[in-house]
Amino acid sequence: MPLLEKRSEHIDSDALSNLRYYKYQSVDKSFISRYILNHYWNFTAELMPLWLAPNVITLIGLCFIYFNILTVVVVVPDLVGPAPSWVYASFATGLWLYSTMDNIDGKQARRTGSSSPLGELFDHGIDSLNCTLGGLIETACMGLGPTGAGAFTTLIPCLAMFFSTWETYHTHTLYLGYINGPTEGIIVAVAVMIVSAVWGPQFWQNTIGDLVPWRVIPGFVASVPMRDLWVTVVAAAFIFAHLPFCVLNVYRARQKARLPFLPALIECVPISLASLATYLWLSSPYSVLLRDNHLVLYALATSFAFGRVTTKIILAHLTRQAFPYWTILMVPTILAPILFRWLPAWFGTYIGGPWFEVVFLYAYLAFAASYFLLWSKVVINAICDYLGINCFTIKHSDKAQ
Repeated sequence: MPLLEKRSEHIDSDALSNLRYYKYQSVDKSFISRYILNHYWNFTAELMPLWLAPNVITLIGLCFIYFNILTVVVVVPDLVGPAPSWVYASFATGLWLYSTMDNIDGKQARRTGSSSPLGELFDHGIDSLNCTLGGLIETACMGLGPTGAGAFTTLIPCLAMFFSTWETYHTHTLYLGYINGPTEGIIVAVAVMIVSAVWGPQFWQNTIGDLVPWRVIPGFVASVPMRDLWVTVVAAAFIFAHLPFCVLNVYRARQKARLPFLPALIECVPISLASLATYLWLSSPYSVLLRDNHLVLYALATSFAFGRVTTKIILAHLTRQAFPYWTILMVPTILAPILFRWLPAWFGTYIGGPWFEVVFLYAYLAFAASYFLLWSKVVINAICDYLGINCFTIKHSDKAQ
């Protein structure tokens, strides 16, 4: 712990003093959330007892996701199935409840007068942990298995979350468009899970032509499997909808502040390199990560590593510090292509044997989880001590913090 405290020198009194300027700002243009779901969230929030801390609600939401992950490990570990219908129904229920908790924790904070910068950090930190986990559940739900499509579905939410966090760091506002991941994205994911509960994951092996008369659509489109269409649509949504607006909003914010845009763009280089390293690792002909179905183990490890990446950015935003370019938890991802792609290619053999990569994955998980949790404890304690609040309980004197 002292070592972590020493390395967390950015959590000093000068940095914490900037928390007094904290003001949560968000823009949600989704018609569904504004005119439909917001009524549901308000109603649900009113059911919460006033003694229940908002961060506990957030944590409960994550527990639903971990229960889903446990179900995956026990019932459908091959990520293919088919599993009993109740499994996919439980996935849909768990994800919906997670989303509900994620949307009412802020309302609970306002109801109890316990809003604080810690709430934003805790809330979005939990969202970061859920990125790969939610994607993994979707992979199991669609029967994608430990394939390239499965890995893509598991990991693409991380990039979407990173660029949203990067955007918020520069604009000081969380922007959610007319169609966004936390609302429409969740609805689509839940709908996919319900379809799997009714017709089974094999539904997604159908081609478009099996579901739509060939006369309506071109023949080359009709032959595309639904699972391939899923990957194409998700990739297009990120590349052509989410990413450009994040970049545009950051560009406008930098222009308004009369700051150059290039330095902000350079901040995306580390995550880009990590993404490239991930691709090189997973696509390696020598790697056993996908071949021997270790995607669940990898997703759990990446969950904590990516959680560290985004929470560092959020903390820097809250304390008005320089953008954190990287974290030590990126190191295993950068090393992996060297160990499991290039070295075997150079020496003509898998160094250490396939077991070495499995040991590496377990070590990655242990390192990432312990580092993230210990660092989180340091940060939470520092903020709580400075603001005079508790993380999981509400002090009466904390009202209107």
